[in-house]
Amino acid sequence: MLDTSDPHAIGRFVQAAPAILVTVDDAKGSTPRIQGTQMLVSATAVLGTIGGGQLEYMAIDAARAMLKSGEPSRRLTIPLGPEIGQCCGGRVMLLLSKCDAQTAEDLTSNVKVAKEKQPSVYIFGAGHVGRALAHALVPLPVNSLLIDSREDELALADPAIDQDLTPLPETHIRAAAPGSAFVMLTHDHALDFLLTREALAREQSAQDVAYVGMIGSKTKRATFARWLEQETGSLDGMDRLTMPIGASKLNDKRPAVIAAMVAAELIEAVGTFQAVRHDAQPVSA
Repeated sequence: MLDTSDPHAIGRFVQAAPAILVTVDDAKGSTPRIQGTQMLVSATAVLGTIGGGQLEYMAIDAARAMLKSGEPSRRLTIPLGPEIGQCCGGRVMLLLSKCDAQTAEDLTSNVKVAKEKQPSVYIFGAGHVGRALAHALVPLPVNSLLIDSREDELALADPAIDQDLTPLPETHIRAAAPGSAFVMLTHDHALDFLLTREALAREQSAQDVAYVGMIGSKTKRATFARWLEQETGSLDGMDRLTMPIGASKLNDKRPAVIAAMVAAELIEAVGTFQAVRHDAQPVSA
């Protein structure tokens, strides 16, 4: 798979100049990327990565040599040892091939399909932290949606970020696909509480939520717990609530820093959920 958050970048890259597709055909031992990882190389640019370092430099050099010679394909076996200044200890087999229009179309289709399967992150609240988090998630393997009832706040977000202006944000929690994550960052504590209760209720009944997080302090968490108990008669689900979010000893309140820490927390949460679900799938005979 080629690393890009924009499937259309592949077509633009190939249309701009002739390109070689580099694929990790096999990977043994300790290697920087797994089998199937891909990148595109032109005479002056690269899209994607197979792991960087000398491995990638050698692949780029070989690809550009192919562009000059017209060679249609080539295979390389590269040991990741001291001889190339790397200490991974593994071995990578690369397949290099000319990227024609059909190959570019297939790559684009594969990226689109993979993107559709990515877990969803619902960001409730388009304030400073919400916008920063949505921006931080753009290159990551999730599909994020920035949700608010305030048109003026959503207008401040990057237009490329998926948004929803709605007075009924809770409908997203009910309709979300299994494995989704919900982050409450609204301007209103009461709305945060209502949305968090909705997300925890879904987790309690369906057990299909990867992450429920709400911005705030330990004091706000205690206040929410008292409110939840008064509203529902129990504290069920509190153990599934991440609050404070982006747990860190830094105590840094800058939106971009909070967003970076929460983004890391989200990637771990959705990845863990997917791994657990995958391991729990029955093995067919």
